[in-house]
Amino acid sequence: MINRNLIRIRIVQIVYSWYQNTNKDLRNAEKELMFGLQKSYDLYFYLLLLMVELTKAYENRVEAKRNKHLPSEEDLNPNTHLIHNKFILQLRENGQFNKQLSERPMIWDEDESFVKNLLDAILASDAYKAYTDIVAPTYDEDREFWRKAFKQFIYLNEELDNILEDECIYWNDDVEIVQTFVLKTIKKFAEEKGATQPLLPMFKDDEDRVFALKLLHDSIQNEKKYRNLIEKHTDKWDFDRIAFMDLIIMQVALAEIFTFDSIPISVSLNEYIEIAKSYSTPKSSTFINGILDAIVHEIKEENRIFKN
Repeated sequence: MINRNLIRIRIVQIVYSWYQNTNKDLRNAEKELMFGLQKSYDLYFYLLLLMVELTKAYENRVEAKRNKHLPSEEDLNPNTHLIHNKFILQLRENGQFNKQLSERPMIWDEDESFVKNLLDAILASDAYKAYTDIVAPTYDEDREFWRKAFKQFIYLNEELDNILEDECIYWNDDVEIVQTFVLKTIKKFAEEKGATQPLLPMFKDDEDRVFALKLLHDSIQNEKKYRNLIEKHTDKWDFDRIAFMDLIIMQVALAEIFTFDSIPISVSLNEYIEIAKSYSTPKSSTFINGILDAIVHEIKEENRIFKN
């Protein structure tokens, strides 16, 4: 689940903070990197758990209405599609989901009012009305309801984003990416897989873990090599006045270009230019693109790298 986009962003942040700290310890930087990536993976489960918590909130609401002193006919005979939703029941029983929650406990209790308001919005929606109009929903219809509800009410929800940012500083940059992974997970659920339905692993394979650590090491250990290249190609600017984040982004980008033969140069350039758009000044992406292009042209001419 931790893709290379997240890894690159996290490493740019770690390398940036490396130069802010007086105690420079590469092992501590490694630990911080892995801790941050673990928190990204936690967010994936936290968002899956939100759908379970919304279901629990509806169950509690139904039960409270049934136990009123003078319950109405609707109170006594509510629509129970959400309670019996086969996708949510499968998620609740999922072995990987429950193992993760037992090892790294997480709850939504402190944001009960948000969960309640979110449930109200879902219950008032056209999507929910269409769902309740189905007499006996199939598994696919149950799953599709939650995919639509997640996309409409949870994905890019500003109030939720603020809650998550307050909950964990590592989640500030992860929310949108992780939410797309949750949507993909919902879509991949299959009834026949039951409690063994695979969820996304933290890393797709060990190569991504190696990529993360190797990129961090090379970015820091070969600082002089990359800074010299950057300074040479920024002779029209005062090197000391270049935005520090721009310098870090270019340093990490060059580390990737020099270190990983299997990654095309164009891929690396595009990824770091996108990072610059989000994490540096409005003009940074154009500036970084120009400098990196010039450096790449030079090192290819000098046969210092052998890839396209």
